[in-house]
Amino acid sequence: MNKTEKYNETIFENIKHINEFGEEYWDARELMPLLEYSKWENFHKVIKNAMLACENSNYSVAEHFPEVRKMIKIAKGAQRKVVDYELSRYACYLIVQNSNPKKESVALGQTYFAIQTRKQEITEKEYGKLSEDEKRFYQRNLTKKGNYSLNQAAKNAGVKNFDKFHNSGYKGLYNGETADDIAKRKGLRYREDILDNMGSDELIANLFRISQTEQKLKRENIKTENNANKAHYEVGKEVRNTIKRLGGTMPEELPTPKKSLKELEKERKKLQIEE
Repeated sequence: MNKTEKYNETIFENIKHINEFGEEYWDARELMPLLEYSKWENFHKVIKNAMLACENSNYSVAEHFPEVRKMIKIAKGAQRKVVDYELSRYACYLIVQNSNPKKESVALGQTYFAIQTRKQEITEKEYGKLSEDEKRFYQRNLTKKGNYSLNQAAKNAGVKNFDKFHNSGYKGLYNGETADDIAKRKGLRYREDILDNMGSDELIANLFRISQTEQKLKRENIKTENNANKAHYEVGKEVRNTIKRLGGTMPEELPTPKKSLKELEKERKKLQIEE
């Protein structure tokens, strides 16, 4: 990137693309020079770290980092096929979070993608007008963001076995049930995402568990895996007790929606194509 070029959000807007489904994306090889990386090998390491963060947050890596093959020009007019990625906004956010923060362009990118993601959130009044499925999509998006932040805090606390860590929280909230137990009770297929098969109220309960656990890990400066697991269980249990005290429905007693969010998303895309 030209050092004399003014740093502002337009540098990221200028390379944004829109695919045939009306979805925005950024080419990794176009984003690379804007973040002041001159070698693909170095930038690819950043992308791989961002993918790992995506996976640890229970996001679909294939959805946010779809790999593509493109032809580029090399010496004497020849061409060569190279790997590229069509990055979602969230993927770009993870990449700038894993880049060198000392670079001015990286700091700008962190602010830009965080603010733009925040702008996609809605007001309480708007939320009340949403259908149940729309509320599910909205709350699911918040849980994804929350799990990413929670995983970062857990990693800093020394957590290595993230399945055990997350199951500790589920056990507290669901009266001893693990993620697999919840999936079986809901009648889900193997490896099907349980959060994609929750109603908005159940997602809200889990979001509260996620956010409060992150705060507890940071506030108490927890630094061992066992204590982190214990903290997650305690928060989940406390959220459950709060629901009980308020006379609410226990999360395992809430109905499972007829369609998963992935099924609804496929139907949306199919409708867009037909239109």
